Amino acid sequence: MIPKPLQNCGKCGLCLNVCPVYKILKQEQTSPRGKLQLIKAYDHNTLASSDLLKDIVSKCLMCGSCTASCPSGIDHYSEFMEMRKKMADVQGETLAIKSLIYLLGREYRLKFGSGLARTGQKFVPDKVAKTIKLGNIPLKNFPKLNSTPFRNANDEIILPYKKQIGTVLYFTGCATNYLYEDTGFAFIEILKHIGYKIIIPKDQTCCSIPLLFHGASDKALKNIITNINALTNNEADAIVVDCSTCGEALKNEYPRIMENQEQGSVEAIKIASKVIDSLSFIDQHFDLLEFDPNVTDKISVTYHAPCHTRNSFGSNTLAEKLLSKLAFVNYKQASDVNECCGGGGTFFYEYPEVSKKMVDKKIKNAKAVQASLWITDCPVCRMNLSGNLDLDDKLKVIHPLTLIHSALKQI
Repeated sequence: MIPKPLQNCGKCGLCLNVCPVYKILKQEQTSPRGKLQLIKAYDHNTLASSDLLKDIVSKCLMCGSCTASCPSGIDHYSEFMEMRKKMADVQGETLAIKSLIYLLGREYRLKFGSGLARTGQKFVPDKVAKTIKLGNIPLKNFPKLNSTPFRNANDEIILPYKKQIGTVLYFTGCATNYLYEDTGFAFIEILKHIGYKIIIPKDQTCCSIPLLFHGASDKALKNIITNINALTNNEADAIVVDCSTCGEALKNEYPRIMENQEQGSVEAIKIASKVIDSLSFIDQHFDLLEFDPNVTDKISVTYHAPCHTRNSFGSNTLAEKLLSKLAFVNYKQASDVNECCGGGGTFFYEYPEVSKKMVDKKIKNAKAVQASLWITDCPVCRMNLSGNLDLDDKLKVIHPLTLIHSALKQI
């Protein structure tokens, strides 16, 4: 469906029922339709720029739920990103967001910054780390950074364990590369087990979604072109992602952004056509997985569906079916499995009071089903959920890939 202009908004209110921020605040100006009307007024020069306007536009998780449910076909997602750019240009950004944009704008900066942060984690005493918070998350609860960036720890080309049935490009994203190497190593083992040759392009960089969210489209474009060059490979049958937000960028945002560029538009469309999230890919090849017959103890598992998994790939129900097919899993569905956790990139940091209400409800309902593992396929969701658990909570948050890999038969 071709996106319609914001003037087509019929103010029906269906977006209110799916907007996580509106559900908490119950304020019309923070609803998707309210934001659209403010954007329209700003574009028509009947509303001036202000810190308040910027705050209202920024008070959004960019989950895509409004776009997915809009009967008028309006692409709220793109409208909000464009308005954020206008607000950033006029009103400026905080030092913290400027620093994030600076780091993500070049891979070498991100690599250097992660190295400094990793060193800092070693020397901050636990007593201090428990008191320092980023948003609602104590520094103590943040994941330890990888000792070596994941892409540096692996060869660019990895061969399968058995007869090769195809080739995939693995877009690792920043989180797997610098924070959650367990996800990446698990995915590689699963792909090798199925029979895929894996190419991990060394020149890939940030998918640029965080930059686009904060109006830094110029810096985002440089990263996008870098990634298009890195991922353009006719040998690959698919481009696999373990983060649905990265997948959203490659699948939907790259073709839209590159549409008016002199070069790269055709390549962006080709890349988008090959992008698939890890759980969809595994589901397509589930019959090729061999599980260890000695793994007989049932693990109680619940699932949190990330917003982009739900809205960009529609694989949230597939993920639940996949968990139910695993003989060693006792899947227990939480009552709010599809509700947003309040992570939203930097939302948990910028609007901790709103995010906290969302994540506390998620934690309460996850604990209610008495599961031992909480599965989610988004690194920010994983960080937000685990970061808000108490240190003595027995519920552990991991990526589904780690769970699947743990039970595979050794080849």
